[in-house]
Amino acid sequence: MIGNSDDTGAPQESAVADAAEEFLAAGLAGSVLDRHIEWIDTDAAGHQHNSVVMRFVEAAEAKLFRELGVVSYFGNAPRVRHEIDYRAKLYFGQRVSTAVAIEHVGTSSMSFAFKVWGHPHEGRQAVLAAEGRFVTVCVPEGTEKSAPWPAGIRRALSM
Repeated sequence: MIGNSDDTGAPQESAVADAAEEFLAAGLAGSVLDRHIEWIDTDAAGHQHNSVVMRFVEAAEAKLFRELGVVSYFGNAPRVRHEIDYRAKLYFGQRVSTAVAIEHVGTSSMSFAFKVWGHPHEGRQAVLAAEGRFVTVCVPEGTEKSAPWPAGIRRALSM
């Protein structure tokens, strides 16, 4: 559960936005994506399928690089590692905010952290639903080996 409750004890919508803003402040660059859990995102247990979390994270990552104006990142940055800790369930119709932040840029790798929050929904309070990390590596199109990040990507990240 996320704090920041009103007089009735119900969490305020701003609690998720505040938590996302605080999370992004610690990274080199980041972005937040809002979505809803759709019927197709749920499993037989009635809550989100685990794979939806990574889909939301990848969509937030894509939003970040579009915002940075670095479309050359796409198709050249495969994931080589990811880890997810699931903290709470998300339910059909629930609004979800996914924040992705770049933690470190190496010569040919980039490390990210992410958090996924569920907004208040059908009597449930706002929650941190999942968090984790992933690493991408620059593998230029048409090659099989890693290479240093192009100057354009490095420039975009040196805000």
